[in-house]
Amino acid sequence: MKNSKTLMWGGVIGTVLVALCCFTPVLVILLGVLGWSALTGTLDYVLLPALMVFVGLTIYAVWRKQKADACCPPTGTGGKND
Repeated sequence: MKNSKTLMWGGVIGTVLVALCCFTPVLVILLGVLGWSALTGTLDYVLLPALMVFVGLTIYAVWRKQKADACCPPTGTGGKND
């Protein structure tokens, strides 16, 4: 993923989806409907690390975008060379 915008959107969407599954009963209800309710006890072992990974990915993408903007300002800003 070379594009920092794509990286940031992936991090934000992943964070929102995992947070939705962590803090609401959406995943518990879905597993109950599918008959896999025995897996609900292990959700914390998967969802909390996934949440940390996606939050870290979002922070990394924001840091990378700020670093790129400080290094090379975007073209077409109305400067002398335009």
